[in-house]
Amino acid sequence: MKLIDRFVEKFFWVAAVLSLAVTILIFAFMVILGLPLFKGGQFFDLLSKPWLPDHSTFGIYPMIVGTLSISSLGLCFAFPLSLGCSAFISVFGPKRLSKILKKTVQLMTGIPTVIYGFVGIFLLVPIIREIFKSGSGMCILSASLLLSILVCPTMILIFTDSFDQVPKPFLDAADALGGNKVQKVLYVILPYSWRGVLTGLILSLGRAMGDTMIALMVAGNAVALPHSVLDSARTLTAHIALVIAADFESLEFKTLFACGIILYLFTTVIALSVRSINSKPWRRK
Repeated sequence: MKLIDRFVEKFFWVAAVLSLAVTILIFAFMVILGLPLFKGGQFFDLLSKPWLPDHSTFGIYPMIVGTLSISSLGLCFAFPLSLGCSAFISVFGPKRLSKILKKTVQLMTGIPTVIYGFVGIFLLVPIIREIFKSGSGMCILSASLLLSILVCPTMILIFTDSFDQVPKPFLDAADALGGNKVQKVLYVILPYSWRGVLTGLILSLGRAMGDTMIALMVAGNAVALPHSVLDSARTLTAHIALVIAADFESLEFKTLFACGIILYLFTTVIALSVRSINSKPWRRK
């Protein structure tokens, strides 16, 4: 038995080392291939300039703004819906219905994003176009609404698991004091599980920023700087997908590695934030 335990321990240790090595190698790969941008002092210029290939200007600033706009707006739509659904599953709903709803949410996590994009093109985009009577309907608002549906299952499952970890004596104490279900959620469950809620929010932000298909199919892919939620925009991931066929030696192609580095840094900050939240004690002595 001890031999098996040692083997399993070594196996997980090797897996952890390999995961770290692959992560470092991926980042090193992007930095090495994007090295000409750093040597020429062009990397930081790309972060603040527009994308104007006709003028030999290949800035990715509009794509950074598009990524942050679509992902943050999508999170604003998804958060209240996910929080309410999680509260219904854990507290308000009948056990049978809550179980069915949770299974449905788990099933939604396996739906390919291209399906969401396909539905968005033929259903959501025409609705947005008819309501606002502006543009083609392929805009930040459409992509954000669709992205909120994509990240909701992830957020709901994390929130639900966090709510279910509230100690039963806490809930029993609320019942003994005459608290109703709404009061239990507001004064017991949410204060206890705030760390899980924040973790779900941050992880969903990373999921939203890393999505490609929805932004590629629904956001409109305009390289101009957006000024309204009804304007078309292009995200960093969509930009990588669209420019991948450019000449390998051109500056246009090398901007892909700048996009990759920015996305990698965003993801790293998100991962470190989650780790920091989960590592710090929260109870007051």
